[in-house]
Amino acid sequence: MYRQQPLTEAKVKRPADIEIIPLNFDAKEVKPVMSRDTLDLHYDKLAKGYAKRYNNHEGNPEFNYAGAFLHNIYFPQFRKVRDNNKPNGPMKGFIEKHFGTYEVFQREVEFKAMAIEGSGWVYLSKDGKVKTIENHEVRDDILLLIDWWEHAFILDYGSDKKKYLRETWKIINWNVISTRWGHTVRMFRISIRFFYGRRTKR
Repeated sequence: MYRQQPLTEAKVKRPADIEIIPLNFDAKEVKPVMSRDTLDLHYDKLAKGYAKRYNNHEGNPEFNYAGAFLHNIYFPQFRKVRDNNKPNGPMKGFIEKHFGTYEVFQREVEFKAMAIEGSGWVYLSKDGKVKTIENHEVRDDILLLIDWWEHAFILDYGSDKKKYLRETWKIINWNVISTRWGHTVRMFRISIRFFYGRRTKR
């Protein structure tokens, strides 16, 4: 049975119900990087399923809330396929400051992702580091997020995770990433306090 982590502050209320953000792109715009079948499974069934179970008090609330939370960062960062898709504006400078070049950044993401044992996420943080998440966990420092669960790539790429990652770069909307970086977004800090207390983020 799930038990809430003990809090060191005053009791915090359970986070409010969560809804999955509607897609801001059409399925045909992200083909062949992401197929309609993958969207049906990943977005319509799994992402919405996390929110539904959390809102209906079914299963593990921490896992379901975090699953919905992360997918609300993952899907809004995509756009129409662009073969030569690279960071622009503020994010170009941010990546060059912390990694030297975009290509070095991509290699770092691949290295960290391939080191994940089992399922998880890899992301660019607001402090300019590439970090990973095991399973699901709410974080408040995410700029760009890559889903490393099997359902994100299995239908389109089989077990070829590296190809999945290479292709995903083609649909990243760097304007969305720049907006996340340019604002101090609180990103549901109440949920972090409720589920994790003062646990230190990795």
